Order: sequence, then structure tokens, then C-alpha cells
Amino acid sequence: MTMQPWFPDAKLGIFVHWGIYAVDGIAESWSFYNGQISHEDYMKQIPGFTASAFDASAWASLFAEAGARYAVLTAKHHDGFALWPTALSSLRTERDLVGEYTAAMRAQGLRAGLYFSHLDWSHPDYASVGSGDNRFAYPPPGQEDPERWERFLAFHRGQLAELQERYAPDLLWFDGDWERSAALWRMDALREELQGRQPSVVINGRMQGFGDYATPEQGVPIDPPAGPWELCLTINDSWGWQESDTNHKSVRQLVRVFAETIGGGGNLLLDVGPRADGSITPEQQVRLRGLGSWIRAHAPAVYGTLRGLPPGHFNGATTLSADRRRLYLFVFDRPNEYVVLRGVRSTVTGVRTLAGRPLHHTRFGGLGEVPGWEYIYVEDSDLDPLCTVLEVALDSPLETYRTHTRD
Repeated sequence: MTMQPWFPDAKLGIFVHWGIYAVDGIAESWSFYNGQISHEDYMKQIPGFTASAFDASAWASLFAEAGARYAVLTAKHHDGFALWPTALSSLRTERDLVGEYTAAMRAQGLRAGLYFSHLDWSHPDYASVGSGDNRFAYPPPGQEDPERWERFLAFHRGQLAELQERYAPDLLWFDGDWERSAALWRMDALREELQGRQPSVVINGRMQGFGDYATPEQGVPIDPPAGPWELCLTINDSWGWQESDTNHKSVRQLVRVFAETIGGGGNLLLDVGPRADGSITPEQQVRLRGLGSWIRAHAPAVYGTLRGLPPGHFNGATTLSADRRRLYLFVFDRPNEYVVLRGVRSTVTGVRTLAGRPLHHTRFGGLGEVPGWEYIYVEDSDLDPLCTVLEVALDSPLETYRTHTRD
């Protein structure tokens, strides 16, 4: 599977969880699945989902200001409610919110992605053998109703065809694959079908082995995936808008997570939850703009870079220029006189802050092929209030030393 080059170069995307659940500010889909509210009462939110303040161009401008290169909108969550006028279900908006979104993102130069839930807890054929309150469950292995499952698959494929043929999303972000096997979903055939319509579409990893990249959630992996990956993270604790959730991460926390993510070779997909009218809260806007301001000031260490050093070389995140001759060090905390770079065989020819001030550096120790320590002296006046980035120039493409165990 060949990854489209725009995706690993993007570094930041904006995830948008927006749906009828924003009317009462309850959890998307799971609130009725887990019995916190009845399915009937959950669906009573539909008339309140007005999108009266939805301005797709304002969204796109805000996301670009945040430094994002793409966005992903929940075209349909597990509740089955579609944000486009699908011909295949009555659970839909009459206004083409997906169309407005995709057009605005592209006008701003952002890639437009769409989230789509494989499962659909509101569709009468999804559970195949269930009905009533049991229609949210999936059958035990071997108890599937083949005819009903075939009808559901036709519906599932039909909605995906609508999305691709109407909007040509740059990225399809799937979810909800866990209740059936890859064989029952026919994931291999689905991937061929999706790429048959759009050969260059990027497909996330929730395809049971038939996606393009991994999607860890709500925490930076200690050992990042070897291939392309993306961390999806909420700004507060909720995916969709919930009025009671005021536990927003600070801009400094978001910068740190972002640096750790790109240092491990991933993208950050940072989630916002608009209100039912389509407006994004001031608290979330402030954080997006704050992150974007920091990214703009440190763009050379972000865009066009590769994953950085393995753990142990530097006490913090790092990225590497495409030619591997510039190493970027993300200094999260206030140094006590200096920071240390270890295990780098390439000779350091200069160090500067991204603001441009050259820094004194000295190499200590080293014997034969084993390099010593590069001490980089940093003054308080050099520090960025959110995260300081140092550019380390090398005399040759980065070469590192790893300890070998004696026999």
C-alpha cells in the first residue's frame, strides 16, 4: 500500500465531531448504546440540529490558522445520522453540510477528509438477528442472518459511493469495524472498490489490515508505529460538544503533544466539537490559534521533516530535515545551563535557536567510533514560553551510534 506523500508531510489535521448529539451535549452514539439515554430520546435531538451558525469558510480559515493541512468531518457516526442528503436513509440533513465543508476546505488549500462509521446502530439490518433494544448488538459468530447482512452491506457500500462520487474526499477515516470480522465486512473488496473510484484516496487503519496508517487514540505511543500513523486527540475530554466539559488542555500541553507526535513520525489529528448551530467555542478557537502561532514561528522544524532520533539520544522530541543534515531539538523544560545530545556520530557544525541566535556548543568525551556528548548552552533569554526549538547543523547526513552488547 503506497501512502500519498501529502499525508506524512501534513503533520496536523483537525478532527471535527459534529452531529445531533451536540443539541443536548451528550456523548456521540455511545450515550444510547450504553443506556444513558433511550434511542428514541436521542433521536429527538434532530430538530434542534439547526447548523444556523455554520460557516464552512470560517472553519477552514480557523483550521489553516491553526497550522493544519487537512481536516476530517464526521459525515456519519455510529448513530447513523448523515450530514449530507443521502438518498439511502431518512436519518440525514436536508442541507448538504458535507458539501459545504469539502468546498470550503479546498478553497483554503486544505485536504478534505470524511469520517464514516462502518457500523450503524440505527439501521434495521445492521444487527441482522436483533430487533428492538437488541438492534444495537451484533450476533454471536455463526448466527448472522445472511440476507439482512447483505442488505446492510449494500446500504454501507451505497453511502460510501455517494460520498466518493459527490465529494471525492482526500481521506476516508473509518471507525466501527470491531463488531464484525474482516471477512464479513469484505474489507479486501471494499478497499479495491474505494480505490477503484479514487486511486489516490488515503484510507485510515480501521479496516482490519486493509488501511494505510495506524490511528492511536488519546495518547502518544511510547514506541511509535514503524510506518505512517496519526494520533487523534481531543482538546478537552470529549469528542463532541459537551457544555459541562471545561477540562481543556493548555496551548503548552498541545504543543508538547504535537512535538512528540511529529518527532515519532506521526500526524496529530486534533479534535474540536462544534455546537449544534455549527459554531466552535471560544475556548477551542483560542487553543487552535495558539498552536498555530507557535507552529508558524517554528515551521522549519515541523513541515517537510522526518521522524527524529530514537529514544535515549536527547531528553525531548526531535525531528530531522529531509536531507538529514539539520536536527531539530524540542526543549520542553527550562534547562539548567545546557542540554545534551548523545550518540551522534556526525559532527555538529553549528547550533542556533529558530529565532536565529547562535548558541555555544562543545563536544565532550568520545573514543574511537563511540561519540561523546554534545553540550549545547542555552540561556533563559533564548527560551520560548511554550517550547524552544534548537536547530543543529551537521557536517554530513545524520549518523547515530547505538550500543552493541558484548558476547
